[in-house]
Amino acid sequence: MLSKRNKQNTKRDRMNNLLRMEEEGDLIFNKHSIFGVRLATDGYGLNYEKGKFKSPTRTLLFQFELNEKKDPKEHHISATSDGINFSSVVPYKLNNLYEFKMAIGQEQLIGGKGNRNGVSVTALYSGGVTVGLLKPYFLDIQNQITGATTRKTYSQMATDTTEGDLITGASGFTVGWGNLSVKPGVNARQAMRFDYGRLNQTVAAVEVGLTEEYYFSKIPLVYLVKQHQFFFNAYVAILFGSRK
Repeated sequence: MLSKRNKQNTKRDRMNNLLRMEEEGDLIFNKHSIFGVRLATDGYGLNYEKGKFKSPTRTLLFQFELNEKKDPKEHHISATSDGINFSSVVPYKLNNLYEFKMAIGQEQLIGGKGNRNGVSVTALYSGGVTVGLLKPYFLDIQNQITGATTRKTYSQMATDTTEGDLITGASGFTVGWGNLSVKPGVNARQAMRFDYGRLNQTVAAVEVGLTEEYYFSKIPLVYLVKQHQFFFNAYVAILFGSRK
């Protein structure tokens, strides 16, 4: 009888403690799922994160990202001929680089909300693998003499240009997927996350951080611009999700 009463008291104390922690803004959940949109100094992307709480202050993270990376020298211009405006092009662009990133990391609580109207601050770091998809950037070409149309990359035009050829625009997102090349690499991230959500069950946060990416071969993005294997950027992300 005494043992049963002790168990009931222990259970009651544990529940009261959890309620107190919830009221004070502490995170007492088992896992979280977060979706985000990120804008970086060299591109943009989407991300998904699955978190498993190891303690009220430490979370194991599983992260997935899909990004498009751009060279800082890229800029759009409009293709024009005889006063007619065609679709915009990126001069001397060779390839589009799309990244799929998988990483494992850890989030560490620095400062709790204190109350439900506060802001929690966490530091996080992660590392993992990157699969880069390099898609050739094709241009629509029209010959002003024969009227024939074709598609070429800037590197092809540098060695194979016919008299009368005129760029009328970029071929678009759907063109070039049959010429993909895969570029493997690794990645790392360090960031600070500021969660301003009013309820602990939901995540509404801003994240700022740095990422580093290293590819095992050079990545040609722009014609006659030095090719790199290592990329470094700063980013800001808007995150939304839930805890359970």
